[in-house]
Amino acid sequence: MSEWLDHSVIVDVNVPVETSWDLWCDLEQMPKWMKWIDSVRIPPEDPELSEWKLASRGLEFTWRSKITNLVTHQIIQWEAIDGLPNKGAIRFYDRKEGQSSVKLTVSYAIPSIIKWMDGLFLGRLVEATLQSDLNRFRDYAQTHYQPPAA
Repeated sequence: MSEWLDHSVIVDVNVPVETSWDLWCDLEQMPKWMKWIDSVRIPPEDPELSEWKLASRGLEFTWRSKITNLVTHQIIQWEAIDGLPNKGAIRFYDRKEGQSSVKLTVSYAIPSIIKWMDGLFLGRLVEATLQSDLNRFRDYAQTHYQPPAA
């Protein structure tokens, strides 16, 4: 038996929402800011699918995800269709004066016994890692953003 754990983190980014969106949508670049993600590949025959590889401390997991909801500059939702059971959403919020906020929600299934034995430690570790990933995304976005010429 398994149970789902949910984690959400948010970061403010000093770039327009369109820039945050465009950078995040380039999934194959994601290992540049997501610590545990080793690779992401988009099969050319189906751009709504993505193939993921997570690697950390000698553990390796793979899965394929499908986009289940996409609203440009607002939300991307996904769900794993095989491999590591996970689902989630990335939400983009347009803030004043060329700023945006990015909120990542990730859910994953773990065996009930693990949740009972060590759910709090695992949850804190995952949330801290996800927050660090979003902070790296913020830094990446702000470094790669080219404001329009005046």
